[in-house]
Amino acid sequence: MPDKPEPFSTDSAAPELASGPPQRIDKWLWYARFFKTRSLSTKFVGSGAIRVSRTNQHQTEDHSVRIDKPGTLIKPGDVLSFILHDHLKVIQVIDGGTRRGPAPEAQTLYEDLSPPPPEKNKNPKPSFAVRQSGSGRPSKKERRALNALRETQND
Repeated sequence: MPDKPEPFSTDSAAPELASGPPQRIDKWLWYARFFKTRSLSTKFVGSGAIRVSRTNQHQTEDHSVRIDKPGTLIKPGDVLSFILHDHLKVIQVIDGGTRRGPAPEAQTLYEDLSPPPPEKNKNPKPSFAVRQSGSGRPSKKERRALNALRETQND
């Protein structure tokens, strides 16, 4: 009876990094499906809104470099930091990729090291005075009270 290959386990501490040639950062972000089109990826990188951290074999500490050229090469092991849709993304490159495939395939190209999003307040305090629906428009006295409340909240 032949030996069965071990199934993929997600509980490993560090993902195995693939070795391969370096790849353009704009192309990799598009392959990994962070952007819908490659031109959007190129514009984002060109704006300088992304940083790459890598460790050299000769250095013991990480250094982060701001990237503003879409042709900058990245390789497995690099850590990318950027803000996308008001969320901080910290991504470790695991593989370079060869095509823009489906989302499950794209998620194998990186490990998400992003911090968890901040907790949303379950009962947010309204930023305006709340009136009962159907109570009609406010009277002059109620309107003045609402304006005074708004002024105190703005100060």
